[in-house]
Amino acid sequence: MLSVLPKNPYDILQELKMRFKDRRKILGYTQKELSTRSGVSLGSLKRFESSGQIALESLLNLALVLECLEDFEGVCEERDEMPKSIDDILEYKR
Repeated sequence: MLSVLPKNPYDILQELKMRFKDRRKILGYTQKELSTRSGVSLGSLKRFESSGQIALESLLNLALVLECLEDFEGVCEERDEMPKSIDDILEYKR
């Protein structure tokens, strides 16, 4: 059964740590290499890949080296208000 509940912070954290780890491996970096290139301590990187815990600045440094820093540019951008009902959508089309 598919879940229709929105993701919570824990779910997003778990996805992020896996995406970063997968990206590191795809680019062929060991943890030590990524640590050196990003300036993030090896201990912080290992903690992030196991628990998801990391300082924001360290996360952004990892993203820079892993070529995905631009993915953060849309965070907290203003968005158009989403319709709350089908009636809102139909009203908008008129």
